[in-house]
Amino acid sequence: MSAHVYKVTELCGSSPKGIEAAVENAISRASETLHNIRWFEVTETRGEVEDGRVAHWQVTVKLGFTLDD
Repeated sequence: MSAHVYKVTELCGSSPKGIEAAVENAISRASETLHNIRWFEVTETRGEVEDGRVAHWQVTVKLGFTLDD
């Protein structure tokens, strides 16, 4: 088994559809410029309320990716 070294970066994703969609949006956008994303961790969840209802979800995620050789 080889040793793994990961770089970790933190970003926020959002979606009016829910938490899972917010995570997907964050990872999808990050994968356009980051390569070798291997894992994620949701560290915060919050939302926006309009007229007494949840209008938008936001998540903070940490992404781990391996460095290029």
